[in-house]
Amino acid sequence: MSISAIVPVWNGRELLARLLDSLERQTLPAAETIVVDNGSTDGAPELARSRGARVIAMGRNAGFAAAVNRGIREAGGEWIAVLNSDVELAPCYFSRLGAALGDGDVWFATGKILSAGDPSRIDGTFDAVCRGGVAWRVGNGCPDGTAFSQEQSIWSAPWTAALFRAQLFGRTGLLEERFESHYEDVDFGFRCAALGLPGRYVPGAIAWHRGSAALGRWHPDTVRRIARNQTYLIARHYPSRLRWRWMWPILVAHLLWGAVALQHGTGWAWLRGKWEGRLRRQSIGVPWRTETADRGASRQMEVLGVLCKSGEHFIRGAPGVFWKLYFLLTPGGEK
Repeated sequence: MSISAIVPVWNGRELLARLLDSLERQTLPAAETIVVDNGSTDGAPELARSRGARVIAMGRNAGFAAAVNRGIREAGGEWIAVLNSDVELAPCYFSRLGAALGDGDVWFATGKILSAGDPSRIDGTFDAVCRGGVAWRVGNGCPDGTAFSQEQSIWSAPWTAALFRAQLFGRTGLLEERFESHYEDVDFGFRCAALGLPGRYVPGAIAWHRGSAALGRWHPDTVRRIARNQTYLIARHYPSRLRWRWMWPILVAHLLWGAVALQHGTGWAWLRGKWEGRLRRQSIGVPWRTETADRGASRQMEVLGVLCKSGEHFIRGAPGVFWKLYFLLTPGGEK
């Protein structure tokens, strides 16, 4: 099987060089590397060309989702690898994910992603979502250990370093570009779950991620997009009956997240994001109405019930006050 590696880039020339080095060391190498440039000004696209990558210029910072979609449309591989430019891969990364995709029932795979700043800690594994529509990358910030070393079926993978069957996108569609970045992968995972197209978490495949290298985790634009996209996620995937049923967990999760943003000096950015999400939520689309039209909202409620029950099971192990308060205020979720 041939792999097309897609790397969206917005500056970060030195980080991109490290990723390209790790791609060259793969025991199962990519047949092509496509770097989609979102208007870099530090020489990142020139570096990519000098290393043999094909560079596609977006002409502006069109966002992660738009850049990835462009790369997927241009790719010729039977498998599509999507990689953040600030990630490095162990030499066996593609081969171990490819082995998982050899199972015909697996449509995508991701590995154990460690923090580049502290490799003893987890950056991310797979996504889990609570009833309130707020996601956690399972293991984020936790010490690596046996809890994160079990291979398992998943419905949502962070697109930090993931491998997909190219055929999958004909079933699910591409990323929703109006998300720009943040939660676009969770939205995609919800669609995979609604269509019964599972993925695989492969902890033997190791990568290292610097994380939020472009803007920073608590940059106002980052907080605004996350706050907006949390609203988009609920508008797109929660039928109205479910929104009423889970109104209290939704309010708790979003207000707690706003309190965390306020603590980091980005409360105004959080408010802007929520306002944008409310104003535009009608135009973001409701994929389950068409993708599961034969089963309708009742089926979507069943799918989300299973997803969030499983998600809250994993999230209970999350560190920090945020999730402790969430479960204290919204008892009985996963049970």
